[in-house]
Order: sequence, then structure tokens, then C-alpha cells
Amino acid sequence: MGTIKGNAGAEIEAPVEAVYAAAADVEGSPRWQPQIKVADCIERDSEGNQVLVHMETDAKVRRLGSDLRFSYEEPNRISWVQETGDLKSVEGGWEIEDLGDGRTRVSYWAEVDLGRVLGMVIRGPIVSMLSGQLIDSMPGKLKRFVEGDSA
Repeated sequence: MGTIKGNAGAEIEAPVEAVYAAAADVEGSPRWQPQIKVADCIERDSEGNQVLVHMETDAKVRRLGSDLRFSYEEPNRISWVQETGDLKSVEGGWEIEDLGDGRTRVSYWAEVDLGRVLGMVIRGPIVSMLSGQLIDSMPGKLKRFVEGDSA
């Protein structure tokens, strides 16, 4: 009860470097993920990657805050886990594969445990709507953003 999880993928007409750069720019994610209202970097690693980011997401019922710890394996993987926040747990990531000829395949996955209290409030059709917003639509949003920027 109260868990939203799944994965989705898409092919993007852009080089792997451009796709990775867009996905790795966590602070810039509100430009292509309208449900994210705040993405403030708290900590960077020695390469300048945004490794701890405070995010606030519009979950329709209320705005949810999380401090997420990011890990990077350029150019093929970005993953994150919640350190603190309004949800019981959050994990997710991007797998990014170079298909050659300027094409890239992305796979997105996430698992969100809403916890007991939010799990009692967010149920049924709202869970399906959030799953679509938080998981199913993500590769398409990244695709539209990257292909629009590279056109």
C-alpha cells in the first residue's frame, strides 16, 4: 500500500552526450519537468556534479519535499536515493544507451514509498495519475526537451 513504482523508456534523436547532460542537470529539471517546483543544489562533488539536491514536487494533493543524493556514471547512468523528506523512501535512475548515428535509448525507473499517512490519502486513481506523471511520462519529457533543444 502506498508504493508507486515502474519503468519506461524512449529513443531520442540526439547524441548520448546531449541526453546525459540534460538528465544530469538536476537544477535545470524544472524546465522540462513541470511537476518539479524547486531543485536547489546543496552539495557538488569535485567534478561539479549536483550530488545532493533539495527538490519539491507538486503531487496534486500537496507539495512534497525531498533531499536526494545523486550518483553519476557518465555517460550511461544517473541514480538517486532520498536522504530525507516527506516520503518514506524514493529511489530512481536513468539508464542511457548510445545507439549510434546520433540516437540514444533512455530507460527511466523509480520506486516511491509514500509511507503510511500519505498512502492512506493518495490511493486508487490518484496513484495511477502520479505513476503516469512521475514515471511513465518521464522519457517522453526528456525526449521533447532534448530534441527541441538540439533542433
